Amino acid sequence: MSRQLGSELRQEFPIFANNPEMTFLDSAASSQKPQVVIDAIRDCYEQYYANVHRGIYQLSERSSEAYEGVRETVRAFINAASDREIIFTRNATESINLVAYTWGRQHIEAGDEIVITIMEHHANFVPWQQLAQETGATLHFVKLTDDYRLDLDHFQSLLNSKTKLVAFNHMSNVLGTINPAQQMIQMVREKTSAVVLVDGAQSVPHFAVDVQALDADFYAFSSHKMLGPAGVGILYGKADLLESMPPFLTGGDMISRVTKERTEWNEVPHKFEAGTPNIADVIGLGVAVEYLQNLGMEAVAQHEHMLTEKALAALSGIEDVSIIGPAQAVDRGGAISFTIGDIHPHDLASLFDEQHIAIRAGNHCAQPLHEELGVPATARASFYVYNAEQDIDRLVAGIQKVKEIFSV
Repeated sequence: MSRQLGSELRQEFPIFANNPEMTFLDSAASSQKPQVVIDAIRDCYEQYYANVHRGIYQLSERSSEAYEGVRETVRAFINAASDREIIFTRNATESINLVAYTWGRQHIEAGDEIVITIMEHHANFVPWQQLAQETGATLHFVKLTDDYRLDLDHFQSLLNSKTKLVAFNHMSNVLGTINPAQQMIQMVREKTSAVVLVDGAQSVPHFAVDVQALDADFYAFSSHKMLGPAGVGILYGKADLLESMPPFLTGGDMISRVTKERTEWNEVPHKFEAGTPNIADVIGLGVAVEYLQNLGMEAVAQHEHMLTEKALAALSGIEDVSIIGPAQAVDRGGAISFTIGDIHPHDLASLFDEQHIAIRAGNHCAQPLHEELGVPATARASFYVYNAEQDIDRLVAGIQKVKEIFSV
């Protein structure tokens, strides 16, 4: 029997039992973990932990089998063509940097052009900024429309024969905007031979992603935003690209053979996984993926759409509240940034915390976007599978309380 997302699901997350008064609205930063994920990590350490791939004994073989099994679980979850196309990193930030340092420094030269968007998280902004500065390439930024979406006409105008790399997020962590990734990649294919990287940190946890249908060359996301443990990231890359790239780090498991004169690299994906990996947490990620699969990503997306629609309606009806992002729930996720008059978002977050409501405040690692919008900082509430309509009621009550305190 399927479980009811929202209040019923909270019972499967021990943090809510230990903090029953808390309303958690910061899943866009990092999600909470269900008991089954915590149990899987503990079980690994208590029952069969050993280093992977090298040990010729039962514990190591069991750990290796469990660890490599997650690669197949993730492959199926995003519909990659092969588990060789799944690389484990520390987080989405490292995944993007891996591409910037290996493919980027191998292929980007002076005179080349890189296209990103003004709505990028710093993790998908700074690596390309630094690469452009180092190589002499030109970095272009796709503008926004008045309704906080990417200006696709401007995007198309930036694409030409000099474009070597295009990078953009699938969903904005600030605006909640879901970008038309498949359409954008098709536009790139029609006008350039550029490689495309998609930052999926805010998309993979919230709706079904098919990397083959998208035709993304690289796709990066993080375990900790999708009910899994921190310290694990995923980079999907097309096999031919990964084969052609030099390693990111050297040593340990990414080596096939070493002599005094030369070193031979291990095969993909191990070529990009130097040293002892985060074994137990990768196993925890696998359980988190299975948990989401059991819920059904369509059900996850529908639940969040319902919450987002109700939250947008509730917040837009409050005087002095400005929503920084699309005002309608169409092609939009559950990260809602807002301001209340001239009240600083840090003050909002502090006062919300006194009411046991956890929201995010600041620039959300997107300073260029906030500068573009002329807003120094925003408050952000974000929803996930364990949130329910009463969380929206508490958010609204929290806003009204803040307005009373500041006489707004």
